[in-house]
Amino acid sequence: MELIYKAESYEIIGAAMEVHRELGSGFLEAVYQEALAIEFEEREIPYISEAQLEVSYKKRTLAKYYESDFICYNKIIVEIKALSELTTNHESQVINYLKATRLKLGILINFGAESLEYRRLIRH
Repeated sequence: MELIYKAESYEIIGAAMEVHRELGSGFLEAVYQEALAIEFEEREIPYISEAQLEVSYKKRTLAKYYESDFICYNKIIVEIKALSELTTNHESQVINYLKATRLKLGILINFGAESLEYRRLIRH
């Protein structure tokens, strides 16, 4: 089975690996978010930071919205964390973002562990 957005995913994950290599673990999520934005710019990865994602209920847009850390290439949600470990709740958050936007791929990245963790999540 072929990975969707394979080349773009590798670029995003490579940028995150570089940030983790430079900073290591232990910083706040906001530090990693700013550093990752710089790395995206250096690698010419198109992104929107802190994108507001509309949520609909019975074909009506709600006043409340999600805010994702990044949308890259106008088609991949990138959510970052700085935690000791990821949980299924973090995965559910990304899946909900995908449902809200109808995008197909989300990448959950955790800078908080000793080694960079990431998970590709697909909306079915």
